[in-house]
Amino acid sequence: MDQHFLEEGGEAKEMSFIDHLEELRWHLIRAVASIFVFSIIAFLAKGFVFHDIILAPARTDFLSYRVMCELGNALGTEAFCIDELGFTIQSRQMSGQFAMHMLVSVVLGLACAFPYAFWEIWRFVSPGLYPQERKNSRGAVFFVSVLFMLGLLFGYYVVSPISINFLAGYQVDPSIINEFDLSSYISTLTTLCLACAFMFQMPVIVYFFTKAGLLTPEVMKLYRRHAIIVILIVAAIITPPDVVSQMLIFIPLMVLYEASIIVSRSIRKSDIKKLNQNNTI
Repeated sequence: MDQHFLEEGGEAKEMSFIDHLEELRWHLIRAVASIFVFSIIAFLAKGFVFHDIILAPARTDFLSYRVMCELGNALGTEAFCIDELGFTIQSRQMSGQFAMHMLVSVVLGLACAFPYAFWEIWRFVSPGLYPQERKNSRGAVFFVSVLFMLGLLFGYYVVSPISINFLAGYQVDPSIINEFDLSSYISTLTTLCLACAFMFQMPVIVYFFTKAGLLTPEVMKLYRRHAIIVILIVAAIITPPDVVSQMLIFIPLMVLYEASIIVSRSIRKSDIKKLNQNNTI
């Protein structure tokens, strides 16, 4: 495996363990600093962050609700139109709003800085890879960042509004009024969005597992039915009890799984081809 090197007097010198720790420390400092900078920006933009981003799914004029209504109108039904969300958001703790302001700022800072922070970590890891491994992982930062952002948007515009609408309208008894605490609402929103962001990393994870020989396309095909059942269960849990909402979650997740099989198959074919070439030589 390649090692990190320091340049001293025009000659390359292998870095010691302490040197590696020092380099890692500076990569982590820059990564954390980027998160801190974006967190400060989010903290200062309090009005925009809370009104236009965090609390937007709690209003009926949210983009996703309007699109769902237009889709329903196109299908000749008003079942998808949301005229009201049956809940109010309250802050029942003295420091509740300030604490949530801090939490939301950090989460947004992490989300916005993720591509740069991951790039910093990758800069430290990549020199320690074999040349072939480094070649195979070319573009890792780009694909990880794109999938992270797509997952974040999917969670925010699809999963979160569907889940919030379902939870807001769910009642075990008509006499119970839904009055959600601000911390509960924000934790639900951020958890759903971040979960989707990391769930969208499935093709990248499958890529590296396949390269490491820990996963094969045959195994993924064998357990496809199990994956379908698991995804259907997840979709049923986080969506209202209607087929359309469940399909809105199921289809993208299933597409990710099928894309992961394609990725695994292409990697497997490439490795077999290279192995045959080496045996021929």
